[in-house]
Amino acid sequence: MNYEEINEMMLEMGLPFAYHHFAEGESPKPPFLIFLSPGENTFGADNLMYHSFKKLDIELYTDEKSPETEAEIEAVLKHHHIYYTKSEIWIESEGLYEVLYEMEV
Repeated sequence: MNYEEINEMMLEMGLPFAYHHFAEGESPKPPFLIFLSPGENTFGADNLMYHSFKKLDIELYTDEKSPETEAEIEAVLKHHHIYYTKSEIWIESEGLYEVLYEMEV
């Protein structure tokens, strides 16, 4: 998946989103999404890079637990046949839950 394809998939999720972060003072009211590519895994053969799998993180921020919103995001990922792992934390300083979806595309 390239950046444009990822951006289109993010649009399908129906929430405000940005790559990496929103500009200072422009963060929307929760829920919102952040996506970023923190690196890549490569597969080598014959001393060359044979294939690259880009890492993709999608972060959902909510001010209260929202299983319905999570289900909507997961439905889009499943529609695109994307395998993901999911974790959740409470960010006390922000008063927000972060649900993190980690995958390779």
